[in-house]
Amino acid sequence: MSEIPVEVARHYGRGGLLERLLGALTEAGKDVEHLTIDDLAPLDEFHSRRRVATVELARLLAPMATDHVIDIGSGIGGPARYLAATCACRVSGVDLTAEFVAAAVELTRRVGLAERVAFRQGSALDLPFGNAAFDLAWTQNVAMNIADRPRFYAEIRRVLKPGGRLAIQDVVQGPGGALYFPVNWADTPEISFLRTAEETREMLEAAGFTVQVWEDNSEVAIAEAEAERERASARDGGRPVLGVHVVVGESFREKMRNSRRNMLENRTRLINAVLVRG
Repeated sequence: MSEIPVEVARHYGRGGLLERLLGALTEAGKDVEHLTIDDLAPLDEFHSRRRVATVELARLLAPMATDHVIDIGSGIGGPARYLAATCACRVSGVDLTAEFVAAAVELTRRVGLAERVAFRQGSALDLPFGNAAFDLAWTQNVAMNIADRPRFYAEIRRVLKPGGRLAIQDVVQGPGGALYFPVNWADTPEISFLRTAEETREMLEAAGFTVQVWEDNSEVAIAEAEAERERASARDGGRPVLGVHVVVGESFREKMRNSRRNMLENRTRLINAVLVRG
């Protein structure tokens, strides 16, 4: 493994993750042996716009019960479990961070979805599956950590069946200038590899994909974030027990401030897309 993936895995894996998650769930009054996807939603949707983004992207992709989906950069498994629970499809998740994979496996067992959802550790640049193994592909807030985009998109195409579809949500570079760091996907610029929306689309098309849907959700994301800030300001007792801060740790507030500033100043944009493999 090259130095960049090692640094990316180190950025996300801080140790003690499963214990923190189960501790927070217990504090929130959840039965940690019998969890639901809604119990986990405040914790396991570790991407922009969280559960609402997953719901919207799932509607665009519309998996069927007969579909086998690969979730690339599956994190601790929230979107994979959502797809399996709501669409009855099979999902195979791949993530670079071993600690995320271990937590995803255990949480999936406790939700009762282990027969339909599986996870393994691996690189998005060398997916541990054969050619044309999947009907659909899914990736949310992952490409920002990947320098070799042509290889990334080529690997997705390789594991998809001809005519298979790919759903993505990605943060892209906006015209407003360089980012403020740290952000959730990178503490420093060395592991952040944003491309513009135009560059991203061009590389996907060059890899053999045809655009079916292409949406810019930046303004929606900003409005939602501002509404959440207002709710947080009005809430007594500080931040809630359950939230992605349990995953991110003490740097959460600074990262969220920078993410908001980056979006407001048009340094980042947020896109959704569905593409078809040629």
